[in-house]
Amino acid sequence: MIKNSPLAELGRVFLVLGTTSFGGPAAHIAMMEEEVVVRRRWLTREQFLDYVGATNLIPGPNSTELAIHIGHSRAGWPGLLVAGAAFILPAAIIVLGVAWAYVRFGALPAVVQAFAGVKPVVIAIVAQALWRLAHTAVRSTSLAIIGVFAVVATAVGANELLVLAGGGLAAALLSARSNKSAPLKSVVMGLTFRPAIQSAGVAATGGAMTVGLWPLFGVFLKIGSVLFGSGYVLLAFLRADLVDRLHWITQQQLLDAVAVGQITPGPVFTTATFVGYLVAGSTGAVVATIGIFLPAFVFVALSGPLVPRIRRSPIAGAVLDGVNVASLALMSVVTWLLARSAIVNVTTAIVAIVSAVLLFRYRVNPTWLAAGGALVGLAAAAIR
Repeated sequence: MIKNSPLAELGRVFLVLGTTSFGGPAAHIAMMEEEVVVRRRWLTREQFLDYVGATNLIPGPNSTELAIHIGHSRAGWPGLLVAGAAFILPAAIIVLGVAWAYVRFGALPAVVQAFAGVKPVVIAIVAQALWRLAHTAVRSTSLAIIGVFAVVATAVGANELLVLAGGGLAAALLSARSNKSAPLKSVVMGLTFRPAIQSAGVAATGGAMTVGLWPLFGVFLKIGSVLFGSGYVLLAFLRADLVDRLHWITQQQLLDAVAVGQITPGPVFTTATFVGYLVAGSTGAVVATIGIFLPAFVFVALSGPLVPRIRRSPIAGAVLDGVNVASLALMSVVTWLLARSAIVNVTTAIVAIVSAVLLFRYRVNPTWLAAGGALVGLAAAAIR
């Protein structure tokens, strides 16, 4: 790749993001918005929100799929592959190193202490992104009301898929009332392309499972093809397949694997890298990683061309508006829950406040703030 080509720039940006984006999908999306909308202006905020909404309509890791969408928008099919691979690779390498240490020494590294300092920074990063994106997404009183209902529904435990579908349907119905000439079939297109893609992924993963690299690949390909939701949903899938049905790992190993996926940067789905290493060494780590992330590339390739078509249709565009608002509602509730576990003492409160001031007032790069938070976490642990 030429040094200043779009592909090279994509690779650099997403390698950095994959190395420094702690805190889960909400934080990843916030950091991507800062890089590709605010700093580099590759996308408008409206385009970015459309891609965020689209990732919620297909299975798989949302932040990774957003990276793939951005890569495709910036540099076509090569960009799709480069952005996705660059975002995944650093996290997978870090998790592979942690897995090696886990097997060698029987315990998790002290990265937990560093992550304790990063968490408050993540709260500030996501809060800033939510503030900016909400100004773009909430363009009417009706969308604001949909957003409030989505927040309440999420807070009381409604399934996130129902929240997204409800937001899209409500926005479509309101739009149809104000634009009666719009074809109602657009609503159907906007709401049904997701299960069609999901079904294609499920059909491709059938077959009997026995211990070996191909069965390992098959298990993670299936999970990547059908899983909607957070890392906690991933935990349920992994437990059912790997602990209860196949008995490849123990319950404690599974919990440690999910913990590593949560406390290391990049996609939470790199939990698969850890599990693959436990089951079949370095080769197993590579096979499991490819298996769980491969569907994301396929789903984005299939669904990506639909996003501009949806936006051009009045009703289907309204569906996407509703999904975008509901997506922000999900992010806001996740941020609140994360804040309750991240800001637990005076030190973490100070880190969160200082980070917010530096972000909102001085627009400091979030990568530097995350690094500073990690140092604070290590220092606080050493003092204690």
